[in-house]
Amino acid sequence: MKLLNSGNAKTRKGEKSGWKTYGIHLAPAKLSGFNVCQFASKGCAEACLNTAGRGAMSSVQKARIAKTRLFFTDKDKFTEMLWEEVSSAIKSAEKQDMKPCFRLNLTSDIPWEKVKRNGITIFQSFPSVNFYDYTKSPARMTSFLNKELPKNYHLTYSRSEETPDCNLKAFLMAGGNVAVVFSGELPKTYLGYPVIDGDQDDLRFTDPSAHVVGLFAKGKAKIDLSGFVLDGRVAQ
Repeated sequence: MKLLNSGNAKTRKGEKSGWKTYGIHLAPAKLSGFNVCQFASKGCAEACLNTAGRGAMSSVQKARIAKTRLFFTDKDKFTEMLWEEVSSAIKSAEKQDMKPCFRLNLTSDIPWEKVKRNGITIFQSFPSVNFYDYTKSPARMTSFLNKELPKNYHLTYSRSEETPDCNLKAFLMAGGNVAVVFSGELPKTYLGYPVIDGDQDDLRFTDPSAHVVGLFAKGKAKIDLSGFVLDGRVAQ
């Protein structure tokens, strides 16, 4: 069982810019019996891309559940595997003349800054490599904006139907970025801040600061009625 994959249709878009993304798909929410998405709303859980593409295959779902259970039941083995795979992925990317980057929360919201191997985080072990994630944790986003997280770890806050606009504005005013899912079309601005097309690639650590990252509704999100997805034609 391997922990890392070498990207999906979205993350592979970054290869045209010279970046090779590697990530981890865990079983989201409480699907494995362990909660890896503490702040997931009902709309987020229902719109999750866990079953998109190859995720619809039962073998893929079983593998994601197995990885998630390993993380919670044998952290030492999990971190040993992860450190080894990151090291190998860096070498593989460099052989392809690509710059490696890692998104460890493709379908989870694990606080990786708290996960350590021999007392050291993955970010400290590979200080010259870029790591990035989306998060729905206000506390994690605040820590990122306060520069309390490792310099090589970038976070983008992810809006849900339960997120007050005042929270989004606070993060934007502090120079952070927030991801918002839209249907129809992307508005030019949202909450008074410029919107960029987050579907052009997945390289969120290269985005300009204080921007809304607009994402088009995909899969189950296309039929969302919870408010998780906003109509881009009227959202401002």
